[in-house]
Amino acid sequence: MTTPLNPAPLDRPALISALRARIARMERAGAAEALATRGEDAIPLAPAIDSALPWGGLPRAALHEILAAEPGAAAGFVALVLARAGGTVLWIAPEPDAWPPGLARFGLSPAQLVLVRAPRGQDALWAMEETLRCPAVGAALLVTGELDLTAARRLQLAAEAGGVLGLLLRPDEDNAAPTAALTRWRIGAAPSDSQSPHDLGDPAWSLDLLRCRGGRPAGWRATWHEGQASLVTEDGAARNAPARRRA
Repeated sequence: MTTPLNPAPLDRPALISALRARIARMERAGAAEALATRGEDAIPLAPAIDSALPWGGLPRAALHEILAAEPGAAAGFVALVLARAGGTVLWIAPEPDAWPPGLARFGLSPAQLVLVRAPRGQDALWAMEETLRCPAVGAALLVTGELDLTAARRLQLAAEAGGVLGLLLRPDEDNAAPTAALTRWRIGAAPSDSQSPHDLGDPAWSLDLLRCRGGRPAGWRATWHEGQASLVTEDGAARNAPARRRA
């Protein structure tokens, strides 16, 4: 069952108390086991994508930025990443925008998910930073708009300190300023392979790696096969990521 945290706006002390209590329950419920399931230092996505990343996958203990060219596609992709991170996942957003049954299609169990509502930007950043510093957590996602380099750098340092995967989910805008994240992605929808108008087919995404520290931009068309819990890239090949338009 998904755990909502802070369904109504709270002041900072109340939010601190609620988060601490939730984390303590997580630790009593078996944080050591969750840490054991996290395993490797980099989260595998798909062979073609992993080979393009200097770490052989998406590194933990780091911040990664996801630009949502199509919100549904981006939500599916981040759910996949969060599920593979293992352990308890915090989804921090100004409004309740996550639909756990839909996210479960991509492997993210509602039992893993803690929803944190933080309408005020400063509270959301604080909650994200504190979560990233907690080794009992598998991953944390922050839904946000503008984010300055100083705030992003603090989140990156917190992720390094806690060994926790951090994701920033932002709208895809031409003027979206880069952050201090280790990687930057744009996620959009791609046509399904379904041949029937009555079958929507498996979700297909356009995955563009826009920036990667120590790597090169690239792009893939990828399909999520729910039955096999696998992400398959088209022909296993990368394509050049399209350049971002400038306003």
